[in-house]
Amino acid sequence: MWELFTDPSNLIFSISLCLMFLLGLLECLMLLMGSTTQGFLDQFVPDSLFEADHPDVELNPDQSFVVQLLDWLYIGRIPVLVWLIIFLTVYALFGFICQAIFHHFTQSYLPLWIIAPATLFLCMPLVRLCSAVIAKILPKDETTAIYSDELIGLTAEIILGEAKLNYPAQAKVKDQFGQIHYILVEPESNLIFQPGQFVVLTQRTNNGFQAIPT
Repeated sequence: MWELFTDPSNLIFSISLCLMFLLGLLECLMLLMGSTTQGFLDQFVPDSLFEADHPDVELNPDQSFVVQLLDWLYIGRIPVLVWLIIFLTVYALFGFICQAIFHHFTQSYLPLWIIAPATLFLCMPLVRLCSAVIAKILPKDETTAIYSDELIGLTAEIILGEAKLNYPAQAKVKDQFGQIHYILVEPESNLIFQPGQFVVLTQRTNNGFQAIPT
């Protein structure tokens, strides 16, 4: 068993397990000091992902593949530190199991340059499954509920893509409680809203809101 952990072909998996334990230890130490690493890690995640499971939010299909992949992996739906621990654990254990099975039949291990990327690709559905289970278990932050119609009349900012009639773009709007909502916005008439432009929400649509320039 020890040979499995120390073999050079399995070095990346041993490092992953060590990182997982170090992250857990670091977080425990930070909590003892009255702090946490969570806020530091969250700043590297796109803001839209933290609202991806909000009922008012639909990820823009024009968003980059990377953002859609991160949302698929539940990054932002659970604390980033928790997701990292899940990923490192699943990646390491999946790799060790694959190598142990291969060694059982061939008495050798797959080369690191083959097994490392293959495991990274193959373990992602399992990482997503574990993240989805944890997302259901972890308590949600309490927020002030607001109906979507209450956003009508507020000023939103276009943040991603050009908004055209029947082709909405992603925007963000702050409600009366100071909460940020990520929504889809399109103009009422044959106009084009550019990223960074501020608009006033006028009515609901099937996909989001219509708006007029400020």
